Amino acid sequence: MKLLIRGGRVIDPANEIDAIMDVLVADGKIEAIAPNIQAEGAINIDAAGKWVCPGFIDMHVHLREPGFEYKEDIASGTRAAAAGGFTTVCCMPNTDPVIDNAAVASFVRERAQKSGVVNVLPIGSITKKQAGRELSEMAELVEAGCVAVSDDGLPVADSAIMRNALQYADMFGLPVLSHCEDLNLARDGQMHEGYYSIIYGLKGIPAAAEEIMVARDIILAQTTGAQVHICHVSTAGSIDMIRDAQERGVQVSCEVTPHHLILTDEIVGSYDADTKVNPPLRPLEDVVALREGLLDGTIDCIATDHAPHHLESKDCEYNLAAFGISGLETAVALIMDKLVHPQILDAETMVSLFTIGPADILGINKGSLDVGTDADITIVDPELVREVNPREFYSKGKNTPFKGMVLKGWPWMTIVSGRVVYKEGKIITE
Repeated sequence: MKLLIRGGRVIDPANEIDAIMDVLVADGKIEAIAPNIQAEGAINIDAAGKWVCPGFIDMHVHLREPGFEYKEDIASGTRAAAAGGFTTVCCMPNTDPVIDNAAVASFVRERAQKSGVVNVLPIGSITKKQAGRELSEMAELVEAGCVAVSDDGLPVADSAIMRNALQYADMFGLPVLSHCEDLNLARDGQMHEGYYSIIYGLKGIPAAAEEIMVARDIILAQTTGAQVHICHVSTAGSIDMIRDAQERGVQVSCEVTPHHLILTDEIVGSYDADTKVNPPLRPLEDVVALREGLLDGTIDCIATDHAPHHLESKDCEYNLAAFGISGLETAVALIMDKLVHPQILDAETMVSLFTIGPADILGINKGSLDVGTDADITIVDPELVREVNPREFYSKGKNTPFKGMVLKGWPWMTIVSGRVVYKEGKIITE
């Protein structure tokens, strides 16, 4: 089957393309990119006024399966991803059982092939059962298809274990994705520690809880020469340390979530548990620093940290509620509306943060429209205006602080290996 995507603004930062062109897809691969392609028998897709981009990648997603299918499963999570414009997602290992061995990693891949609609790449755990005491068998995880290791949701508190993890992972070229949190400082916290936590009467989580661990992991990366990736960075202090380390040649990268780029801790005053996230929403000065980190290249990619929850764990008192935001279906629209349209972020940079940024960190052959590669394509309509309505989410998780917000610039079509899986608000499974 051939698809001819006609007349769109092709934005492919990996190949420095930003022009009105056609894209021809044949047998699931990119066959040609050029103006005015003629292809007899191809299905024509009119992309005039749209952005035609390499398939977007989300390297930080919680699909919950196995073990927590009441929150999300691979079928629902990958449909949410497709609706959000993502063609590839990486699923974190804090499942039950934990993805700490080949059997569980293989289960995830096989389930994704059967019931998923986008590419799913598993991330293995750094330590067995995420207990922080004994390293997982990383060679086994690599053979089973894991593209990185992380104990996300929990920090690796023991510095000796983390050092060994970096050295061991480096043997396989695996990035180590670090959840930077000092639990002794953060324990029982509900929101950022500062002015608003005092006003709202909620126990705070200090910025230092993140920054202490960021500093440690930078030192360990420098000591070992291995690659460390800082998950969901949220403070100005973390950005400053990462920027300095990168300038010194330390192999450290980082990601930021849309909610940390847009919301501040002031919004917690609504006591809407959908604003409860870990790391917590921070003050305006941190949001400004994160945006500066995007612009100067300190931050390598945008990732959702998609954390779907069932209603009961959010519809309760704030201090009892679970942490997390269901982010797959709103991420692109939020960045378009809040950063691209106000001209804070240009189109090419925005696309690179969802494509070559995560692809380079993970070392995967994705994130570009190279001829001969898998035809994973995200088409964005920059003028499409829609309201965020959680009832219409494909994800089981309806927990979003953005509900009711009207946003401009949404994914219009998602194509995975040459097959249209999402178009104009509808998942296409046939």
